[in-house]
Amino acid sequence: MSTSGMDVDWERCQCHSEDKRTAILYTLLSQNLNHSWGSCSPAHQRCLCHQRRTVCLRTPHVTCQAASNVLVKTISFIKNLPSFHLLPREDQLLLLDSCWVPLFLLGLVQEMVTFEVMETPAPSMLKKILLNGQSKRQEPERTQPTLAAVQRLQCCLNTFWSLDLSPKEYAYLKGAILFNPDVPGLRASLYIESLQREAQRALQEVLQPLHPEDQGRFARILLIASTLKSIPPTLITDLFFRPVIGNADIVELIAEMLYEITGRQLALVARVAC
Repeated sequence: MSTSGMDVDWERCQCHSEDKRTAILYTLLSQNLNHSWGSCSPAHQRCLCHQRRTVCLRTPHVTCQAASNVLVKTISFIKNLPSFHLLPREDQLLLLDSCWVPLFLLGLVQEMVTFEVMETPAPSMLKKILLNGQSKRQEPERTQPTLAAVQRLQCCLNTFWSLDLSPKEYAYLKGAILFNPDVPGLRASLYIESLQREAQRALQEVLQPLHPEDQGRFARILLIASTLKSIPPTLITDLFFRPVIGNADIVELIAEMLYEITGRQLALVARVAC
């Protein structure tokens, strides 16, 4: 994954304006952030303006199709869990809404999906003039991911790649993430907690013969998995699915995929392939 090709126009950079105190503060904070994240941080620190710049996929057709395929496989995984369908429908939907992002990100890592971003092209002056009179009647423009948000996402994915999980590790970790008893509003939270413990226990049992010398691997996997929950759903939706689904609600589409998966999965992949 790369964010290359995004040079900053220093002459127009707000961080190099008359008031340089903000830039100095940002530099100090960036050094601390760089020390904390280590290899996850950019090799060359950029100014605050650069981090705030919006980005988009460099090859949206290819990346969105790969992301859609991962989403279909993620929903298929959930659908094939009998214990999930024993839960009340309300609990199923709450778990789905809570966990689809970390499960999807695990799928990206498992399928080795890589992507590059580039700076969002600015609208031409002619387009601004033509649309100026219509701005009040138009809907608000879609939010675009920032470079800083995408870099944080890439950091999480790279950290998971470094773990080199086996297929069984992925499967049991997905179960531990899906059955989260801490989701507010669950009716069967105790049963869901028992399912999570069962998935975690199975993960531990798999780790022992695969990595007998690495006693801390189980705790490290769960700790890194918790970072996936910090990735906002809006970032994933805007980056990977907004070009495909438009203004549709991604959670509603996922629910349709779960309960009517044969028709919905074909429709989603077909829209990307067009």
